[in-house]
Amino acid sequence: MTTGASKKPARPNTGAKTRTGLGIRERISGAWNDLLARPLTDYIMILCIVVILSCLGVVMVYSSSMTWSLREGGSVWATAVRQGIMIVLGFFAMWVALMTRPQTIRNLSNLILIVSIVLLLAVQIPGIGTGKEEVGSQSWIALGPIQFQPSEIAKVAIAVWGAHYLAGKGPVQHWFNNHLMRFGGVGAFMAFLIFMEGDAGMAMSFVLVVLFMLFFAGIAMGWIAIAGVLIIAALAVLALGGGFRSSRFEVYFDALFGNFHDVRGIAFQSYQGFLSLADGSGLGVGLGQSRAKWFYLPEAKNDFIFAIIGEELGLWGGALVIALFAGLLYFGLRTAKKSHDPFLGLMAATLTASVVSQAFINIGYVVGLLPVTGIQLPMISAGGTSAIITLASMGLLISCARHEPETVSAMASYGRPAIDRLLGLREPSSTLTTSNASLRSNKTKAAKQKPSPQKESRDRFGEPVTARRAQAPRSGRAGVQSEAPRRSTGSVKGRSSGQDNGRSNEGTARSQSTTGGRAADRSVDRSRQSRPTERRSESRDDWRDNRNRR
Repeated sequence: MTTGASKKPARPNTGAKTRTGLGIRERISGAWNDLLARPLTDYIMILCIVVILSCLGVVMVYSSSMTWSLREGGSVWATAVRQGIMIVLGFFAMWVALMTRPQTIRNLSNLILIVSIVLLLAVQIPGIGTGKEEVGSQSWIALGPIQFQPSEIAKVAIAVWGAHYLAGKGPVQHWFNNHLMRFGGVGAFMAFLIFMEGDAGMAMSFVLVVLFMLFFAGIAMGWIAIAGVLIIAALAVLALGGGFRSSRFEVYFDALFGNFHDVRGIAFQSYQGFLSLADGSGLGVGLGQSRAKWFYLPEAKNDFIFAIIGEELGLWGGALVIALFAGLLYFGLRTAKKSHDPFLGLMAATLTASVVSQAFINIGYVVGLLPVTGIQLPMISAGGTSAIITLASMGLLISCARHEPETVSAMASYGRPAIDRLLGLREPSSTLTTSNASLRSNKTKAAKQKPSPQKESRDRFGEPVTARRAQAPRSGRAGVQSEAPRRSTGSVKGRSSGQDNGRSNEGTARSQSTTGGRAADRSVDRSRQSRPTERRSESRDDWRDNRNRR
């Protein structure tokens, strides 16, 4: 028999590498899921992303501005030092936002909105608003050496006030009595004021914040579609209306199809940005080695700083920036989803979408996917008050992450993390935020409905556990108790002393037996009360004997 020769040869182990690859992917997936399951993940990740973006911004501002700083101020460090100071002030504003309780922020939301509207109106006044000659839009207010854009404050104000106004309000049936429409009206008025400054890009960014708030608050998608149609119509009017905005749309279509007609004129900035990205290739030319910053690329430290990142750090540097903003979007929306407080959830989602959308608009027009709008790259572009306001809004977002239910429970059980102790942050509370009107109405109702003393005692100490209802006397014992007085009265009517003594002794014995029965009953009652769930195991005959004894 040649059974051994008929065996088929063993197949080569070609799947070992595949199984190893699957194991690596499973381990990576498991590690990622374990990271997401930790209660402090959102808080720590958002904080780290914000710090990394801010530090990267200082480095890239120094690299992209050294030539202009040397030409204007005599030192290559001038712009970088100024940006570093603004980032430090922004971190301080972020710390203040973390130290402020969410209830206080909600109570101040109306005041913040009013102040932002007043600033938007003040920038229209000649002599107060500046920037018409420098950047073509009167959107700045100068207070001595300090200049700021009220539109930057307005974006944060509409997010905070909108979260306060729309929190806890459900959908309604009639559009003319809809709180979402009232919020949209306030947002449209503020967007009109920003557009009147001459800054169409900032007005568009503000409109996106309003639309994000309406979307997260639950407005019907039909209204979002109508708003989108109106935005497209407004862009078409700007594109066909002539002027520099129409020229920007022409440059956009040229960049989209890769055919620049006027590389020395209106398309010069976009064309130089394309050249910078092309020079960077995959690995970049090296940090500080950009050639476009030598007076070739206008606004290299502000609007087109992403082009310098792509040139010096290459494709991996640009991908890192995009990944950081994508991570901020993921963890910010995850924070909003996990929040049990409607105010914190709406505010976290809107602030996240506002910053990330601004970043992607900037990156989009640098790479040619969108028209040039002049919107800066958040936390990276050189800017004074914009960096401070953006970091303050990120402080509000991080505060929302600190007040997640799982994070609050973890800090209450295991204490604050090291970063909280280092920054002196208080332990977050799990109390939901409420508006001042709700607090006043709750206090009024509590004052009108004063509880009774018994109810107040039960609320404070709970139901009494030793209280026992009075038990009705048994018929047998009542008969025994009634015989003793009758026989004792008979002795008073002149019966013989012997009979009296006999009967009194008999009554004494019966009373003693009655007293013993009562004591036995009390002990049984106590045993039943102390062990309410214990079942009696005595038989029916034993129960009859006990009854006869009593």
